[in-house]
Parts: sequence; C-alpha cells; structure tokens
Amino acid sequence: MKRLGIFVDVQNIYYTCRQQHQASFNYRALWSYLSERGDITVANAYAIARRDDQQIKFQDALRHIGFNVKLKPFIQRNDGTAKGDWDVGITIDIIDQAPVLDEVILLSGDGDFGMLLEHVKSKNNLTTTVVSVPALTARSLLEFTDNHITIDADSPFLK
Repeated sequence: MKRLGIFVDVQNIYYTCRQQHQASFNYRALWSYLSERGDITVANAYAIARRDDQQIKFQDALRHIGFNVKLKPFIQRNDGTAKGDWDVGITIDIIDQAPVLDEVILLSGDGDFGMLLEHVKSKNNLTTTVVSVPALTARSLLEFTDNHITIDADSPFLK
C-alpha cells in the first residue's frame, strides 16, 4: 500500500477557501478520500496558537481526525503587524519524512514550496500532490508538483 504524508498549511487553506469560496475546508472528507488512496503514514497540520475557544475546538477536531497538530505562537509586533508562519517547519518535516513516503501531499498554494517539492522529488523516489484553491495558487508551485487536487466550487472538500 502507498505510504502517504499529508502536510497542511492551515492558515493558507483557511484563508484561500474563505476568500475564494466563502466556505471552510472539510478535513474529514480529505482524510476519507486519501485513506482510500493509501496508508496515511504522517499527517501534520501546522497552525497558529491564538488560544481562543474556536481555535482550540478546531485543533481538537483535527486531532480527532488523526492529524498531529503543530502549533506556533502568534506574535503581535509593536507596529501592529503579526507573524505566524510555518514555512520552515513544514519544509523540515517534509524533507525528514520524504525518504519513508511514496507520496507527499501538501495543502497550500504558497509558491515558496515549489523548490521544496522539486528537491524532495529529485532526492527521493516519490510523487508530490498539491491540494489548493487554483485561483490562489502560485504558478511556481504547480510547475513542480506531479498532481493538483483543486478546491473549487464543486469540491467535496468544502463545507
């Protein structure tokens, strides 16, 4: 059975689904779909720890589905801007896990991950898949992935 690794840029998926479709992403539907394609060996969801009840319930729901939820503190700067980016953490985890996977599944439209996908494909014999909202996905990311699962108006992954 194919060994799958799922890596979710939670903020990216949340905001792109909301912006493009005014909807939420259905992680349970994704898990069910991917479980039919192979054995989910690793499933990480990268989120920001804001400590509000709604976020805590959402993170608990992800854990209940089977995700390992990795949290990073939300940093509010003095000038009013905020920081809470998981790009480096996602990259390290994918590089670490790639040797034991047959497929890396990345949920993000962030073009910064294009080089990452190119790297893990060249170093490991694996397939890459991006799950994202097409209109809000960087072309550079799509150039380096083998498959693209679109989150569009008809997607079973919206709720």
